[in-house]
Amino acid sequence: MAKLTIADLKKIKEKQHATFALREGGYRAKVTVHMGTCGIAAGARDIMSVLMDEISQAGVEDVITTTSGCAGFCAREPMATVEILDNPPVKYGDLTADKIREIFKEHVIGGKPIEKYALVVGSETTY
Repeated sequence: MAKLTIADLKKIKEKQHATFALREGGYRAKVTVHMGTCGIAAGARDIMSVLMDEISQAGVEDVITTTSGCAGFCAREPMATVEILDNPPVKYGDLTADKIREIFKEHVIGGKPIEKYALVVGSETTY
């Protein structure tokens, strides 16, 4: 599988309008792939590539993808967070190509979170 380049990421950003909020941008779902140094070392680029392939093959236009830095669970990388409009976000860890495909089909498309892969459901809060 080819590695993503900065040019690839720019294309993804432009195509998906990653800076738009779900409601404001008219999107139903957002998937954030955590691509801090630890995530990249654990395979986050491959996860992003597989996710982009799944979105393309499904022909969906109401799902955006974004990237972020480290989520603080380095030992559980690669990770992704799925946000579906009007539902709590779900953070998934220890991802593989097969797991992100299943998450895309069941959660992003089907609306059903996959508990066996979930690390956190809901927003984290710091005090």
